[in-house]
Amino acid sequence: MADVFSKKKRSEVMSRIRGRGNKATEIALCGLLRDSGISGWRRHQKLPGTPDFSFVADKVAVFVDGCFWHGCRPCSKGRMPANNADYWTAKIEANKRRDRRASRNLREKGWKVVRVWEHAIERDPARVVTRICRALKK
Repeated sequence: MADVFSKKKRSEVMSRIRGRGNKATEIALCGLLRDSGISGWRRHQKLPGTPDFSFVADKVAVFVDGCFWHGCRPCSKGRMPANNADYWTAKIEANKRRDRRASRNLREKGWKVVRVWEHAIERDPARVVTRICRALKK
């Protein structure tokens, strides 16, 4: 189906969309943390890469990486679209570079970084909690 907007107008419309993260999986992780009795976290602190959760006292940053947007290879959600493949490949690779840069910047500042895949929260929540607890040394 053809777009009803011109290329310029579509660009303008899309530039005004200001989503914040992967809400469903972030909310699921909030529930896991609460159910596990893990406290002391904050959401979206002003740190390099803007972690989804940060434990400031313990200097632990947790990122919830959506399988598509962050290029999860083994996951079916991480599959690249057939349309406009060059664009999507460049976009996902840039996201991965940005993720590595943010993790490195945080580690250089003395933070521990935990990256959690979207599918891991759905498939193995206990392991996700264990990884976070290990970083917190709890």
